[in-house]
Amino acid sequence: MRCPHCNRDVTQVRDSRPAEDGGVVRRRRFCPGCQSRFSTFERAHIPELTVRKRDGSKVSFDRDKLSRSIRLALRKRPVAAEQVEQAIVSVLGRIEGMSRSIIDSAGIGEMAMEALEKLDTVAYVRFASVYKDFRRPEDFLDFIEKLRPEKGESAP
Repeated sequence: MRCPHCNRDVTQVRDSRPAEDGGVVRRRRFCPGCQSRFSTFERAHIPELTVRKRDGSKVSFDRDKLSRSIRLALRKRPVAAEQVEQAIVSVLGRIEGMSRSIIDSAGIGEMAMEALEKLDTVAYVRFASVYKDFRRPEDFLDFIEKLRPEKGESAP
């Protein structure tokens, strides 16, 4: 890593630690040439992902849109911020780990629903209502009915 102060080619790493959501490493560096200290941030390069929407159009994958959607479904729900962040990171990890450059929006929606189902049932239903495009009250009732345990099974 080049020193931003004196442009020397060789610097030393003094300290490394995770930053942000754990997907970034912050490194404190030292330049033996000019004695300056500076920080660098290292992130894995993920190839550009493209999302194929239901209508066949393609758009660039927007990590922030996924994050906003999950957070919106969980808004005002009794779920810890760390759990929300873990769910988002988990879904992003699954998407990025698919090793494909084009992913269907339906697959992203299903992954988000799986994460929400584990966290909070109300958030799961909220997300499903948008994702599955509920238009009538009966759509909610049908979906919720599928969530109920079968007769004879004990509820969790």
